[in-house]
Amino acid sequence: MKVYLDHAATTYVSGEVLEYMLPYFNKTYGNPNSLHSFGREARKVVDISRAAVASALNCKDSEIYFTSGGTESDNWALRGAAYANLKKGNHIITTKIEHHAVLSCCKALEKEGFNITYLDVNSEGLVELDTLKNAITDKTTLISVMFANNEMGAIQPIKEVGKFCKEKGIVFHTDAVQAIGAEDIDIVDMNIDLLSLSAHKFYGPKGIGALYIRNGLKIDKLIYGGAQERNMRGGTTNTPLIAGLGKAIETAVLNREKNNEKIRKLRDYLIKRIESEIPYSVFNGHRAQRLSNNANFSFEFIEGESILISMDLKGIALSSGSACTSGSLEPSHVLLALGVPMATAHGSIRFSLGIENTKEEIDYTVDNLKSIIENLRKMSPLFKSERGEVKKV
Repeated sequence: MKVYLDHAATTYVSGEVLEYMLPYFNKTYGNPNSLHSFGREARKVVDISRAAVASALNCKDSEIYFTSGGTESDNWALRGAAYANLKKGNHIITTKIEHHAVLSCCKALEKEGFNITYLDVNSEGLVELDTLKNAITDKTTLISVMFANNEMGAIQPIKEVGKFCKEKGIVFHTDAVQAIGAEDIDIVDMNIDLLSLSAHKFYGPKGIGALYIRNGLKIDKLIYGGAQERNMRGGTTNTPLIAGLGKAIETAVLNREKNNEKIRKLRDYLIKRIESEIPYSVFNGHRAQRLSNNANFSFEFIEGESILISMDLKGIALSSGSACTSGSLEPSHVLLALGVPMATAHGSIRFSLGIENTKEEIDYTVDNLKSIIENLRKMSPLFKSERGEVKKV
């Protein structure tokens, strides 16, 4: 059996989305910015997709700008808003648990003279509003708080943060890459100024995303070139991928409640089995205020990479954190921010479920996980020490 439980890293392109995209590769292939009939035909699906994204977020079509994905959208939001408001101040607030697309951008901005505050979160992975409010200065121009965490699934109090930012006249950005398709997002109700999303997290193609920019908000360009995207983002419009993004987000929103109900039941079943059958298992993140498909555990006294490799040999795909940092030997910055000890954080695994996972697959996963962890702990000096099996010299 092969089991894929790494949907937070990426999803496959659904058959419905793929079929919808195909004509725009070789039939309706004109440049959407051309005035002739070929271009006008291509332009139609770009407009349809822009409207689909706007509908999903409850915003205007004119506030949606297509990008190459979540990383570009995050960089554009942060750098664009930071430099556009530099005369007002140079202070930016974000959190310690953001995706590296945000954190690395903030580190670069620090080198360019910006002052960045990285907020702590509580033990459940949530930003506390008092902590955020106390970090505000008279030079704060931008606050970036992710909607839902990609590693341990905690959903932040976005509406409360947005309300506070609006009252203070501070630009508010949220990285909603993991939340689209899983959570009901209302730009107006939540007072969001900038929002990043990426199609490959909700069964759309890789290499395409979008940035919501509130009408009237001043933001600098990130990519210079032609007059595409209303003269805000240069580069030839990628019609097939934009078509896929539009179809994927439309489908995700339409089926959100049904999919969430199914996935949440499987996730809770997974959690119940792990906690009742595998000792020294630590659940990470908020129990209830979390994405429906996410479960993150630390398995004490062993390395997460050893678990991953052993599980992969059984045909089970998991992750020890963000796929963007899979080459790093460092423990998850997210779990460390929650106060998880470094040794425990090294033994962490993320389970992220998808719409086609089954109860049989979950049982197969947990059965193998139990056996693998038991065998790894037999070889672990730390576990032997915990059990009192190590003789003192």
